[in-house]
Amino acid sequence: MSEYTANDTLNALAAASKGLSARKDEINRLNVFPVPDGDTGTNMSLTLESVIGNVARVPIGAPSADIYKAITTGALMGARGNSGVITSQILRGLCEGCAECSTFDTAALDTAFARAQEVAFQAVRKPVEGTILTVLRDIASAARQAHKKRLSLDDALEFVVGEAYASVQRTPEFLPVLKENNVVDAGGYGLAILVDGFVAALMGKEGGLKDEFAFARTDAPKVEIELINDWEGSEFRYCTEFLVHSDSVDVDAAREFLPTMGDCDLMVGMHPNFKVHVHSNRPDQVLQWFLTHDSQISEVHIHNMQLQSAERADKLASEQASQEAERKPYGFVAVASGAGNAKILKSLGVDVVVSGGQTMNPSTKDLLDSIASINADRVIVLPNNSNIIMAAQSACELADIPCGVVPTKTVPQAFSALFGFNEGCDLSANLESMTEAFSDVKTGEITRAVKDSRDAHGNPIASGDVIGIADGSIEAVGSDIAQVVMALLDAMEAEDADTLTLLAGEDFSDEEAAALVALIEEKYEDIEVESHRGEQPLYPVVFSVE
Repeated sequence: MSEYTANDTLNALAAASKGLSARKDEINRLNVFPVPDGDTGTNMSLTLESVIGNVARVPIGAPSADIYKAITTGALMGARGNSGVITSQILRGLCEGCAECSTFDTAALDTAFARAQEVAFQAVRKPVEGTILTVLRDIASAARQAHKKRLSLDDALEFVVGEAYASVQRTPEFLPVLKENNVVDAGGYGLAILVDGFVAALMGKEGGLKDEFAFARTDAPKVEIELINDWEGSEFRYCTEFLVHSDSVDVDAAREFLPTMGDCDLMVGMHPNFKVHVHSNRPDQVLQWFLTHDSQISEVHIHNMQLQSAERADKLASEQASQEAERKPYGFVAVASGAGNAKILKSLGVDVVVSGGQTMNPSTKDLLDSIASINADRVIVLPNNSNIIMAAQSACELADIPCGVVPTKTVPQAFSALFGFNEGCDLSANLESMTEAFSDVKTGEITRAVKDSRDAHGNPIASGDVIGIADGSIEAVGSDIAQVVMALLDAMEAEDADTLTLLAGEDFSDEEAAALVALIEEKYEDIEVESHRGEQPLYPVVFSVE
């Protein structure tokens, strides 16, 4: 059984929160239930950010009870919107379930999600199928099955993530408004992303755990969202939420009052702190009731959901107009790190530059989403790293349009490959000609060693040394960047080259780059040198010779 510490868990929670925040706009686009106000992702991410902020104030080494309290309090105080309040109750239930267990194992996983389901369903007066609650119930069921099957903890966690995404895919079967708008439930998808991010971080994996292969084979949730007047028939206009502070407020009376003022009513917490949420046409009367019933209120947020819905519709209309622009015969996706490299690639015709490289490999889904975002009949992908080629090939296999991979391993190779493109040729011919175009390109990369090692010839390398890498092989070692560049050029037989393209990294100044170019030109008089700002991290200099 894997052993995870409290610190592992908190770090994973922070990573999951960050991942959720990064994808909040994606979740917002799906938001049509209970009203199409387009803020589910925002509200869930703000709720988690409040949790992380509260947990950060807990002293290192604090007992579990203090950590659980910080999570539940942070979630309650920071809960935003219907989805955020429900998320806060899920977190509260998970903490209460974990508190009952002495060890984090599959039995604890089962107990925690069972309690989360119980608490979250109790908070909602009229649970609706096809929402975040349905996904939570299916996750709890998966945790229960994993326990019964006696899976290892890691296997159980992966099983839960897979079932979370599968449940999200089923949500349109239960909720007609989702099927009408051709979307999955936003809150359920947000919960799946949150669970996925937590588990992936806990297991030491970057990004999502699954790479979402199975999810990507369907249209959900990346779908063509139709512009339907979802607001028609919605009776209440204002999303009203606030904190209630009272030692004596009658909770039963409050819960009976809220439905008389609107719908989507929630009141969670316990004396002396509660969170209230309701969709109403008279938020003033909602606030007045609590003010006249032995309560103080704070953190009042009132949103006009009709205006939010209009903003969402305008944004979707703009996106659709962009998608309906003149379709191109070819589109290009390239992977690169550094604003300068991205700018150069786009100037050469690349439509989407996916951030990534040696230390940050994008997933198959990242590449698949980029392919789908281009209005083209076919797409060519330039991975620019040997570790990304396989993911690029998988994305091309899953794509709905013809796609192909030009197996570039470096950004300079991509530059040359793009010059080999011919719009008049078919996809197969272009893949062949573009691959041929970069075949003579030799790439040198300068970075620092992160551990003791040896170069390609068995010579020792100490951590912190400047190393020169020629097409994957460490061929030069030293203490000075310029010195290593010159040694690497010798190893690469640069005297036979006609051109050299140099990309300066984010930590390599213009002055340093100019001095290096002068040094190269002095030694290699016949080479034409071009210098650009690549701004790539970790690699102060990347260059190519051909």
